[in-house]
Order: sequence, then C-alpha cells, then structure tokens
Amino acid sequence: MESLTNLMNRIGMARLAAMATVAVLMLGFFGFLIMRAQTPQMAPLYSGLSLEDSSAIITELQTLNIPYDLRGEGDTILIPRDQITTTRMNLAGQGLPQRGQVGYEIFDQQSTLGATSFVQNINNVRALEGELARTIASLNRIKGARVHLVLPERELFRRERKEPSASIVLSVRGALSGGEIRAVQHLVASAIEGLTPARVSIVDDQGNLLASGSGEDQAGLMSAQSDERRLGIENRMRTRIEDMLANVVGAGRARVEVAAELDLNRSTTTQELFDPESQVVRSTQTRESENLSGVNNGQVTVANELPGASQAAGQGLTDQGTSAEEIINYEISKTTQTAVVEAGSIKRLSVAVVIDGTYADDGAGNQIYTPRSADEISQLLTLVRSAAGYSAERGDTVDVINMQFAERADLLTPGTDQNGGMLDFTRDDLMNGAEMAVTLLIALALVFFVMRPLLKKVLTPETEPLALPTAAELGQNGTLLADGSVAPGPEEETALPRDKTPAWVANAKSMGETQLQTLKTVGTLVEENPKQAALIVRDWLGSAA
Repeated sequence: MESLTNLMNRIGMARLAAMATVAVLMLGFFGFLIMRAQTPQMAPLYSGLSLEDSSAIITELQTLNIPYDLRGEGDTILIPRDQITTTRMNLAGQGLPQRGQVGYEIFDQQSTLGATSFVQNINNVRALEGELARTIASLNRIKGARVHLVLPERELFRRERKEPSASIVLSVRGALSGGEIRAVQHLVASAIEGLTPARVSIVDDQGNLLASGSGEDQAGLMSAQSDERRLGIENRMRTRIEDMLANVVGAGRARVEVAAELDLNRSTTTQELFDPESQVVRSTQTRESENLSGVNNGQVTVANELPGASQAAGQGLTDQGTSAEEIINYEISKTTQTAVVEAGSIKRLSVAVVIDGTYADDGAGNQIYTPRSADEISQLLTLVRSAAGYSAERGDTVDVINMQFAERADLLTPGTDQNGGMLDFTRDDLMNGAEMAVTLLIALALVFFVMRPLLKKVLTPETEPLALPTAAELGQNGTLLADGSVAPGPEEETALPRDKTPAWVANAKSMGETQLQTLKTVGTLVEENPKQAALIVRDWLGSAA
C-alpha cells in the first residue's frame, strides 16, 4: 500500500483522473461498438396497424420469444430482419393481422343457439364488410380500407325492391388511376348479390371523391375508359416501334410519338340477302273437280213443285264439265347477317419518328455528325409503316425525319441509365450507410479531440526542476565560501595587516569564479534540456504572479 500510495503521489491526482477518464471512454466506445454489432438489424414487420392488431401481434411475438420494437403511435412493429418471413407465416396461421376488421371468423366465435335472425343478419353484414376490406387492403397501392354495405331486405307483398349499395374509404399510396378505381368497384359488386358497380361509392382518406356511386356517371366512366384505351394503344405502339428501331439505329437514337383517333360509336347492322337463282320446291297442291248443271234425275226441287212447271224441265240435261287446279310453293334462299361494331376501333393513326444521324471520329477526338441517306430513311419508313399497321384507306400518316439530337445516348453520365447496377441502393442500405458514417465520425471525433489530448498528457513525463549547484551563502557576520570556510566580517577586516591583500577580496574573487562556473553549468544544462528549463521558468513566473 505504501508503494501504491507513493506511485499515486508521484503520478498526481490530475493524471489519475485523466487516465480514468480515458479508460472509461475507451471501454464505453468499444462496448457500444460490440453491442451495435451484436444487436440484430430491425425492419418493419407490419405498418399502419390498428391498436387491436398491434396488441394481438405483440402478444404472439412475446409467446414466440421474438424481440420487437414499436414505432410511431404503436402502428408499426419492427423485428429482426432475418425473422420477418417466418414470423409473417406464423402470424398468418393465427389470422393476424386482421386490419381491425372482423371476417367470417365471427361465426366461429359465437354460438348460434339462441341467436335471433336480426343478430345473424348483422353478423353476416359485418363478416362481408370485413372480408371485402381485407381483400381490398391486400392490393399493392392500398394501405387500408373500410367497407360499409347497405343490403335492404325484401318486404312481403311488395313488388318493388331496393337496390343494395356500398361505400368504401381507402387509404392509398399516391393516387389511384381510373382503372384501379373501377377494379375496386367491380370487385365489391361481384361479391354482393344484386349490387352493380355504379352503386359503389369510393372516397380516399383525404376526402376526395373517387367514385360517386349514384349511377349517373356512366358518361364520365365511358370517357375515362376511352381515354385509357387510347393511351394504351399509343403506348404499346410507341414501345413496339422504338424497340424495333433500337435494333437498327441503336438504343436512344430514335424518338417515336403516336397519336391515335378512336371511333367511339357502337353500331349494329342487320342485312338479309335473297338469291332468286336458288329456288327449292317447298310444297305442291293439286285439285280436280267435275261440274254437272241442269240434271234433275227425279229429284224433288222447288222448281218442280211450282204450279205450271213443265215435266221436261224437270228431266232434261243443261251442262256438264270438269276442271283441274295445281298449286306449287317455292322457297327462295335467304341469308341474314348481323354485324356488331364495338366502340374503340382505330379511326385514324398518326406516327412521327425522329432518327439521329451517325457520328465518326476525325482522328483528333472530335465527333463528326453525318446525316443518314435517303435510301436508309426510305427503308426505315417502310419498317415503321409495317409495324404500325399503316392503312391508306383509313387516312393514316407516318413520317420519318432525320435530325441531329441535342443529347446523344452514348454521352450520358455513367450511372444515369435506368437499368440496375452495382451502385443501386435500397432505402435500408442508405440508412445503414448513414448510420455507419455517423458512428465513424463520432469515433474519429472522440479519438482526435478527447482521447488524443488525454493520452498525450498522461504519457508526458513529469520532470523535477533542475537543481542549481550550491554556490555561496553569505552569512550576516561572515561569508560561507565554496570550500566551507567562512569569510571574515567587516570587524575582522580591520584587524588584518595593511600590507597584505584583504582576505575578503580573495574570497570575493573566489566566489565570483564559482558563480561564473555555476552560470556556465546552468547554461550547459539548459542547452541539453530545453524542455525542463522551460518548465522551471514557467513555475517561477507562476510563483511570482
């Protein structure tokens, strides 16, 4: 303990505190790095959860002994990245998350014994709403959904029946297109008996009306469908032509624009054709008859019984003949044609193509532009017409022009192309890189601005002040010489003989020589140890202050 105490006294309390601070900082820094390296990388398991789903999922994670972290207001749960897939499968087996909606499992949780028809109907509507909300929320562009159904019951002795309707509130990522909105409408309408897509109202989480659901927006729906069809035709044709030209003139050396005019009229044509040359006997009818006039043959008639009637009149012949009649029915062949022309056919097509020229090196590193020949442009025009389905009767126009591009495809900055490469990073990669960079900056700042000065102060040896050689100390009644003798005082000087050199003079001379030698020795020490000399001077100045 005495040696330890001496060592601590020799080092000093300031140095001990500095050494303890450095040790604590080093241990803390390396401990942080070790804990950071051992901590698993967290990633979102689910986001946008309801409080019920969050509570159920956390309970299941605690059962599985999986570490988790909550973000936001509890609607986002993070777990280790390498356990996300298995955890989602396990939670899916438990029916989680439910997205705050109750599906058909409501019938598994309740007993039908003693349940009224009203309760059963309500549970049926809740189950339908929950299942539809889950299905809609499974779409990529939709974060969450709430569905409300109105299913009127048919009353007895009433012919009129109210149509069902539905209203949907969507929480979306970005903006939904018209096709996606109609897809949601048809999805809900197909799942409910008697429900039509025009009776489905859709609103987003910002309060914007996406579909009215009043059944009066058929004109707008048809217009939106025609616009989407036109854009689809133009995009497909442009992509097809650009891909073909890229293989001929090079990638990025051709620009194509397509304008399509569609026929939005729907027509039905019925035509009947009769062929007189194609006759077929359908039926034949023959009739023969024989006529006898004026023959009585003893018959009693009114004329015979009248008074004054002659007997010959009742017995003579007046006329007799036969007749034949034949009816033939012919069937003429008939052709009935019904043609239905749907709306959306191409009425007219316009294609504009701009092609860049060729470039050649002149030997000095300069690129010389050369326009393409007329024969090459003619061949490209033929290819474009064939690819676009050119029709002169329809009034289509196809133009191919050779012009120099302002920006060449081969002069783009590396890494700006749309294809993925080694430098493509995801959001998680960028966050991890930023975290590592911040950690490195903190480590460097700690080393250079904290540890380095402390280590420098600790490692600097603390030297004792230089001891000046003992020169001569003058007493009050005498002078102490270098050899230990005492020089005589003033009283003693008077007793010395006058013919002799005074002793104090000799002593003073000897003391001066000694002091000169001392100064030379101090100068030599200062030259050999300038650092220690500076410390001594600084201590003297501090003491004087």
